[in-house]
Amino acid sequence: MKSKPSEDTPAPLRPTTEPPLASGGLPLLGHTWKLLRDPLGLLMGLRDDGDLVRIRVGPKTVYVVTDPALVDSLLRNPNYVVGGPLWDNLRVLLGQGVATSNGPVHRRQRRMIQPVFTPERIARYAATMEQEAQATAERWRPGTVVDVGSELFTTAVRIVARSLLEVDSLSDRADLIGSSLHTVFEGLYRRMILSAGALYRLPTPTNRRFDRALAALHQLVDDIITERRNSPYRRDDLLAILLQAREESGKPLSDDEVHDHVVSLVVAGAENVASTLAWTLHLLIQNPHQETRLVEEVRSVTGGRPVTFTDLPRLPHLRNVVTEAMRLRPAAWIFTRRSLAEAHLGPYRIPACTDIIYSPYAIQRDRRSFAQPLEFDPDRWAPQRTTTVSKQAMRPFGTGNRQCPGDHFALTELAIILATITARWRLHPVAGTDTTTKIGITLHPTCLLLRAEPRDPQRPASIPA
Repeated sequence: MKSKPSEDTPAPLRPTTEPPLASGGLPLLGHTWKLLRDPLGLLMGLRDDGDLVRIRVGPKTVYVVTDPALVDSLLRNPNYVVGGPLWDNLRVLLGQGVATSNGPVHRRQRRMIQPVFTPERIARYAATMEQEAQATAERWRPGTVVDVGSELFTTAVRIVARSLLEVDSLSDRADLIGSSLHTVFEGLYRRMILSAGALYRLPTPTNRRFDRALAALHQLVDDIITERRNSPYRRDDLLAILLQAREESGKPLSDDEVHDHVVSLVVAGAENVASTLAWTLHLLIQNPHQETRLVEEVRSVTGGRPVTFTDLPRLPHLRNVVTEAMRLRPAAWIFTRRSLAEAHLGPYRIPACTDIIYSPYAIQRDRRSFAQPLEFDPDRWAPQRTTTVSKQAMRPFGTGNRQCPGDHFALTELAIILATITARWRLHPVAGTDTTTKIGITLHPTCLLLRAEPRDPQRPASIPA
C-alpha cells in the first residue's frame, strides 16, 4: 500500500506546467520599457522569479530561460531553432549564413567552412595574429592616449582580413566597418524589442543613419568578393573555399550566400574579439594584482621576446583571465530561439511558435552558479576550483551543433593580443573615458581612452618584432 504524501510535500510539476509571469510588468507595455531602459538589470533579476519565466513585450508573450541546465536543454533540443526577434532582425545584416540558418542548410554550411578552423590551420593563422598584435603595440608611443576599442577593432579586422580572407584592402576600411557596425547593432537591438516595421521605413535621421551604415557594410563585402573573383592568384583561405564550393546539385554558391558568410565572419571575428579585449583591459586596470600576475607569467615564459602560439599552453593564468573576462563581460549577451511545435523544457510546456530568450550575461553573473559572481576572479577557472555547475553556466561559444566553429581561432587571437599588449604597456584611464556599457546586439565600453606608458621605463618604446 502506497503511503499518502504529507501535506508539506509539494506535488511534482507536470510537463504541462506554465512558467510564472515575471514581476514588474506595466499595463499595455509589459516589460518592454525595462528591456529598452535597463535590459541587463531586468534579465539579471528574472532568476528570482523562476528558472523559466514569461515576460510581456507589448502584446506578445516571450519566455526567458534563466537556469543553465535548461539553457543547455534548449540548445541541444531540435524542437528549438535559431529564430525569434534577435535572429529575425540580424538577418538584415547576416542574411542566410551559417549563424542564422537551420536544418540541412546549416549542416551543409558548417561542413563547408569547418576545414579552415582545424588545429593545423589555427597554428598557421597564429603567425598573422602575432604580427598584428606586435604591430599594434609598436604603433603606440609613451604617453599616447589610445582609443582602445577602435585600435583593437582595427587589429581584429586585419587578422580576419589577412588570415581568413587574404584581402589586405579590408583593413584599410576598419574605421568604416567599426562605426557602421556599431550603428547597425544599436538599431537592431531597438528593432528587436520594438517590432514596428512600418515606422522603421520612415525617413527619420535615426533610420537614415541605420540604412546608410547597413548599406556601407554590404557594399564593402560586395567589393571584397568582386576583388577576389578578379584576382589571378589561387588561394586556400575561407573566401576561396566559398567561391569554389558547390551545392549538391553541382551549382556554385550564389553571390548572396558567399556574401552572407563573409559578413558573418567579419562581424564575429572583429566585433566580439575587440569588445572582449577592451573589457579585459578595463578589468585588469581595476584589478592591478591580476595584471601583475599576468605580466609576470608572460615574461617568465617568453623572457621578454614576443609571445608566440607555442607559448600559450604554458600560460594558464592568461587563459583564465580571458575566460573570466568573457564570463563577467560577454560581448554577445542575449540570444533567442523559436519553438517549431509544442514542446517541453524541463517541467514546462512551451507552445508552438514561441520566442525564447536566454542571456549569457545574466546566467554568468548568477550567484547560484558562481561564488561572488561580480568579482573578477580568474582563479575560479583553475582545475581545482572549476565545478560542473560553473562549466554548464559558461557557454561563451554555444554548445552542440550550434557551437561557434571559430571558437579556437577566437581564443587564440584573444590570448596572443592580450599577452602582447600587457607585456609591453601599462595602461591608465584618462579624462573622457566612459566605461558605461553601450548596449546593442553586443556590449562594449562606451569610450575606453587609456594612456600608454612603457612597462619598463629603461626599455626602448619600439622594439623590432
